[in-house]
Order: sequence, then C-alpha cells, then structure tokens
Amino acid sequence: MKTVLITGANRGIGLALTRHYSARGDNVIAACRKSSDALEKTGAQVEAGVDVTDDAALAGLAQRLGDTRLDVLVLNAGIMTREAFGEIQTDGWEDMRRQFEVNAMGPLRVAQALSGHLAEEAKIGIITSRMGSMGDNGSGGRYGYRASKAAVNAIGKSLAVDMESRGVAVFLLHPGFVATDMVGGKGEVSPEHAAGQLVERLDKLTLGETGTFWHANGTELPW
Repeated sequence: MKTVLITGANRGIGLALTRHYSARGDNVIAACRKSSDALEKTGAQVEAGVDVTDDAALAGLAQRLGDTRLDVLVLNAGIMTREAFGEIQTDGWEDMRRQFEVNAMGPLRVAQALSGHLAEEAKIGIITSRMGSMGDNGSGGRYGYRASKAAVNAIGKSLAVDMESRGVAVFLLHPGFVATDMVGGKGEVSPEHAAGQLVERLDKLTLGETGTFWHANGTELPW
C-alpha cells in the first residue's frame, strides 16, 4: 500500500485518480480548494482549503500531514482559458497571469512545501499537457495555457535534476484529451481511462527516466 497525495482532487482527472488509487487499496490524501460530494464518497482523506497559489494554505497542509511520508505526489490542479492573438485585452492578460500562477508555479510551490514529506524513492507526477510542447504545436492559440504548460515542463525538468540525489523521480505527464469540465465535456477519453493510464505510467517509470515527458498511453513526447 502506498500513500498518495493528489492536488485538484475534487473533480475531473483528480477525482478519477483519487478513485483509482483508493480502489486498489492505497492511502489517498485528496487536496483541493473545495471538496465535492463525489470526492467525499471515495473514502480518501480530504484536505480542503488547499489553493496551490497560497503559501500559507500549503504550509498548513504540510503541518497537518504530521509525520506522513508520501510515496506518490500527483500535481494535478490546473486551469485553462482561451486567448486569441489580436484580441487579448485587460482580462485576457490577467487570465494568462493566473494560468502561470496555477499551472506553472503551483506545482513547484506544492513540491517545495511538501518536500520534507517525500519518502525515499518517491515519485512526483506533474500533470501537464502536450499543448506545452514546442515540437508538437501545429495549431497556435491558447497563449496562456500553452505557455504555462511549457513553463511547468521546464520547472519539472529542473525539479527532477534537483531531486535525483534524494532518489525522488519527477515525470511530466500528458493525460490525453480528456472529457472534463475544463474542456466543456469534450474529449477523446474519459477521466477514468486517463487516470488508469496515468497510474500505470507512474508505476512503471523509474528514477533512470526522471525528468522525461510522457503521454499517458506510454508514448514519450517532444519538448
């Protein structure tokens, strides 16, 4: 049995990951800003009030964990807005800044706050997107989301280098085009399917592959 902490656990991929890990008998700590009925029904330890942009909230979470050691840390919390070139106004620039705060800096804030709770040979999975790939961008647009995911890929790579001496591995993971509220319910795969593949990737990847970028289906992705 592993102890797994998941951020953004109250819905979508985070909720599906919580269900998946709980169903196989792992001890799951589900962190989120606001809980949901569906999350409460999973039986996970719910830690609400956790905003990944709030240092005080993250310090409080670390304190509440006590001497708990984390085997897996899944940094899943994220947001998406739409920006089109030539049409970005005041609100659009603020949306872009918010995406950087949540999508890029958020995972780093959580990893730093919970670093002391990571077990030997722990794994960190950062849920990113192939939309952050330079080599895979053939459609443009989505400036804030793409840039924030490219930024978290760079952050994840640096984190992998910094954590390797501790035996902690870091992986950048694209879940696929998942039918969640973030994309209006559109998508090619269900959250449950994506969660199963993400868990499989984290189970199989090793320290020798730390700092790499993967599709949940097992395909390595270009930066």
